[in-house]
Amino acid sequence: MTDTGESVAEPVPMEGRTPRLVATDLDGTIVRSDGTISARTVQALARVERAGSVLVMVTGRPPRWMHDVAAAVGHHGIAICANGAVVYDLHTETVVRTRLIEPGILAEVVRRLRAVDGDLRFAVEYADGFVFEERFRPGRWDAEALGGRAVDDRTLVSRGGTKLLALHPDAHPDHLAERVHTAVGDLVTVTHSSGRGLMEMSALGVTKATALAELCAEHGVTADEVVAFGDMPNDLPMLSWAGTSYAVANAHPAVLDVVTHHTARNDDDGVAQVLERLFPAN
Repeated sequence: MTDTGESVAEPVPMEGRTPRLVATDLDGTIVRSDGTISARTVQALARVERAGSVLVMVTGRPPRWMHDVAAAVGHHGIAICANGAVVYDLHTETVVRTRLIEPGILAEVVRRLRAVDGDLRFAVEYADGFVFEERFRPGRWDAEALGGRAVDDRTLVSRGGTKLLALHPDAHPDHLAERVHTAVGDLVTVTHSSGRGLMEMSALGVTKATALAELCAEHGVTADEVVAFGDMPNDLPMLSWAGTSYAVANAHPAVLDVVTHHTARNDDDGVAQVLERLFPAN
C-alpha cells in the first residue's frame, strides 16, 4: 500500500484492457480533505468518457450536494446517490430514479432504535431535500444545504425517504453499526461513511452495488469490466462486486482488506494516478 506521491506500485488491472465503466466514491476518495477535487483528478475523470467508457460517481451524498461536484467535473458522468437509492444524471442535474424506504418501515425503524438508545436522533433524506428532528443538529454540510427543516416525530416518518439517518453524539461508528444492524437489519440496509456515529439506512437490499449492477446491466457492462474506487464501509458492497477494486490509502481498515488493489491517499490524487495509467492521454 502506498501513502503518498507517485510511488504507486500496483499493476494495471484487467490485463491491459480498458475498463468499460469506472465507478468512484466521492468524499475521502476523490474529494480531498479540504473539500475540493483537484484539477489533476478532474482531468483524469474526463479521460474516462473521452475514451468511450462510462463514468459513475457512487456516493452517500444526497442529490442536493451534487451541484458543486457536477460543476467541478464539467458535468461528466452519472451519479448514484444516497448509497444506491438515487440515480442522478450529472450532465443535466436531474433525478433518474429512486428507491424509497416506505413510511411504515421508517416509523418502525425509528421506534425500534429509540428503544435501543434514547440518545439517537433522526433525519430523513428525500431526492429533493430532507427533514430532521430538532435535536438532530445537522452538521456543517446539511446546515449549508438547501431544503432542510425541523419537523415533529409524526411528520418525520410520514413520507417515504431515500435514506434514514440516525445520529449518536458520541458512539463509535463501527460499534454503533453493529447495534443498529441487530435491531433493524431485517427492515433496512445499515451502513456508515462519515467517521462519526452517523448511521445511514437505505431500503432493504439497496446498496451502492445493487444500483451499480442495475446501471451496468442497462449499459451491457459486466462486473469484470468495472473498476471501482472507495474508502469507507458504505463502499464495501460496490468494491466487492466490481471485478477490479481500489482503496485509497486513507481508507477504513475493512475497505483496505477487501479490495484487489491499493492506491495513494485522496489528498495525493490516488484515483487520478490509476486512471492516468488506465486511460493514457492521446
